Amino acid sequence: MSVASSPDVDVVIVGGGPAGSASALWCVQQGLRVVVLEREVFPRHRPGETLPPGVEPLFAQLGVAEAIAAAGFTRHLGTWVTWSDPRRFDPFGRDSGGSWYGFQAPREHLDRILLDAVSGPNAVVLQPCRALHPLRDRGTVIGVATSDGPLFARWVIDAGGGAHWLARGLGIPLQFASPRLIARYGYVTGDCPERDEAPEIAADETGWSWSACIAPGLYHWTRLSLSEDDPRRDCPPRAFAQLTPVSRTRGANVTWRIVSQPAGPGYVCVGDAAAVLDPASSHGVLKGLMSGMMAGHVIAQAESGAASIAAATEAYSAWLRDWFRADTRALRRMYQDLPHPPPWVGEDPASLAKQSAHDQPLPSNRA
Repeated sequence: MSVASSPDVDVVIVGGGPAGSASALWCVQQGLRVVVLEREVFPRHRPGETLPPGVEPLFAQLGVAEAIAAAGFTRHLGTWVTWSDPRRFDPFGRDSGGSWYGFQAPREHLDRILLDAVSGPNAVVLQPCRALHPLRDRGTVIGVATSDGPLFARWVIDAGGGAHWLARGLGIPLQFASPRLIARYGYVTGDCPERDEAPEIAADETGWSWSACIAPGLYHWTRLSLSEDDPRRDCPPRAFAQLTPVSRTRGANVTWRIVSQPAGPGYVCVGDAAAVLDPASSHGVLKGLMSGMMAGHVIAQAESGAASIAAATEAYSAWLRDWFRADTRALRRMYQDLPHPPPWVGEDPASLAKQSAHDQPLPSNRA
C-alpha cells in the first residue's frame, strides 16, 4: 500500500516509537486500517528507562510478548535508591507466583520489536517518511501532508514525541508544570559489577543520576540537574568513571508539560506528544503504551457509534489530564523530600500550568 494508492485509511499515526506502535497494533485489533509514518531510520537513540513489571500484560495484549521474551532483555527485582534516606533496595514486589521482575530494554531494540509487529493487510509502515503538517477541513483534522505527498484519514494520532508536532500545527497551547528541565544521558562500556544486578537512582545536592546495565558490558546513565550550578551536569555517575563512553552525551527536554486539548475532532495525541514528565516518574514507556492503546480504543468507539466523537475524545482527554495531575503531584512530593529540594516544587502548580506555548519556547526533543 502506498500513500498515492490509499488516500482513505482509518488512522494515520505519526511516529513509530512505543506509543505509535501500540496505537497501530490496538487499532488493527479493532479492525481499523492504519498507516504509520516514521521519519527516522532505526536504530535511534533515546534516554534509557527501567520498565516496571506492569508492562508485561500490555506486551501480551499487543501480541509482542513472545518477541520481547526472545530478545533476552536484562531482568531485575528492583532498584537501588538513595534519595532522602540512606541507600536502600526497593523491590518491585511479589505475589503468589513469585517475585516481580522489571525490564532493562535498550530503546533501539524495544522500538524495533514493536514496530516490526505492525504488519498485515490493514497496517502499513512508511519509513523514512516525514509528517509536514496536519490537513484540516472546517476544524476537523482529515489527514497529514507528508514528504511523500498528502495522506487522508478519518483520524490522525500524534505519537511523534515531545516536539508536539500536531499541537504546534493546530495552534493548541501547552500547559507547563515545571521550569525547563533537561535530562543528559549517555552509554558506556566496560565492567561494573555493582550495577549488573539492579539499576540505581541516587540524588545529591544538585540533582539525581540514574544508571543501569542494559546488556552485558553496556551501561546507560541519565542525569537530571535541579540546579543551574550542577557540576555533574554532563557527567556519568562515579561508578562509571573508569568505563569507556560509546557515544557523546545527549540531551532530552523533560520539562513537565501537557497538551491542553490532547484529543479533538479527528485527532489524538499519545505518549510524549501528549504529555511529558521527567524520567523520575519511571513510566514513560508504560505511559506511551497505555495512551496508544487508549487512543485506539476511543477511536474504535467513535467509529462504531458506541460513543460520539466529542464524548470519546473528551473521555480520553480527561483520562490523560487526571494521570498527568496525579504524576506531577507525586513528583513534587518526591522532590520536596530531597535534602536540597529545588525552590520551584513549593510553588503553586497553577501558576506554571497557565503558561502556554506562546509564553515560553516550545520544548524540543534535544538540548
